[in-house]
Amino acid sequence: MDIDVYTFIVRPDAASIWRDKEVVNRLSWYYMVMKRIKPPKYLIAKYTPSEKIKDGDLNELYKIHNETRKEFLKLYSEIRNGEKSLSQFRKPNYSFLDLKIDIAIEIIKNCGLCEWNCYVNRYEGRRGVCGLDKYSYVGSAFLHFGEEAPLVPSGTIFFTGCSLKCVFCQNWDISQNPSAGVKVTPKQLAEIAIELAERGAKNINYVGGNPDQDIHNVIESLKYMDVWIPLLWNSNMYMTVQALDLLLDIIDIWLPDFKWWDEEHAFRYSRIKRYRQVVTRNLKMVYEYGSDIIIRHLIMPNHVECCTYPILDWIATNTPRVLVNIMDQYRPEYKARYDERFREISRRVTREEVSKAYKYAEKLDIIYEPVS
Repeated sequence: MDIDVYTFIVRPDAASIWRDKEVVNRLSWYYMVMKRIKPPKYLIAKYTPSEKIKDGDLNELYKIHNETRKEFLKLYSEIRNGEKSLSQFRKPNYSFLDLKIDIAIEIIKNCGLCEWNCYVNRYEGRRGVCGLDKYSYVGSAFLHFGEEAPLVPSGTIFFTGCSLKCVFCQNWDISQNPSAGVKVTPKQLAEIAIELAERGAKNINYVGGNPDQDIHNVIESLKYMDVWIPLLWNSNMYMTVQALDLLLDIIDIWLPDFKWWDEEHAFRYSRIKRYRQVVTRNLKMVYEYGSDIIIRHLIMPNHVECCTYPILDWIATNTPRVLVNIMDQYRPEYKARYDERFREISRRVTREEVSKAYKYAEKLDIIYEPVS
């Protein structure tokens, strides 16, 4: 059966969503890439030539990265505006993408991909808080029909390991057990993505666990891909500025979590420090770069006033043009299901809590229903 017909049967809203002009407007780049009107950013990065250096000095690599980005953004703008197309160019011997690969490898030698900043040499086998060395492990990969309507069917690749330690994690079996999946090389990762695209995926959705600790392998995998398909980064957004900087030019749409406002709650339930500081910084960076974004916020029991309200306030003030998925499907899993220390989140959210969150979003003119 044709995948578009099947998608319509399973999720008719995945087709009808694109009749909403505001959704098309706010996800304009993603829409054009999904419809194969424009090439994904990673392909534009492949066609952007860069200078190659031998010694791998990070300061020098960053300097070249900043200079090459100017050329990338010029080409991206010309392609987006219809002034040029990739068919007019030849791939260089060394590209902006190649430069990003070299930088990512240098970063994991003294790992600073997430804000734990373990600074261990993962390239030589040391493991950080995420539990991973230089290898990536895939727990599963499939066409996902349960994501937000504009993303269905989504070609999801679930990585193991995570920088957060959420006591309620629904994917705790892979997020807290980094070796639970199948070890893959960058080339094998590309083969998974290509197969998902051939099966009808509208995007390649890097998720987990969390994908941030696998940035080096994801970027390298793109060397082995030439598929016109948008790349989606589905992250807890606890990455460093250096890691985020590598992704800004190759990710077509972002699907970040924004879980907590209260820092004490972030530490209690996700075992993380400076959560709000890091996530708001990163969300602003992505937004100000002009990227397409759908922010996810999971309503938690007993946390509407302390977390949901101020998070929605922040979104309305700082990233007003994003779409927001206010998620009401929380269920107690992992430690929240049985550990008496977390009794306050050991139940589902009530109708009243969900209603309060939705009404507050409406008061702020946040668009949330079209993507829920």
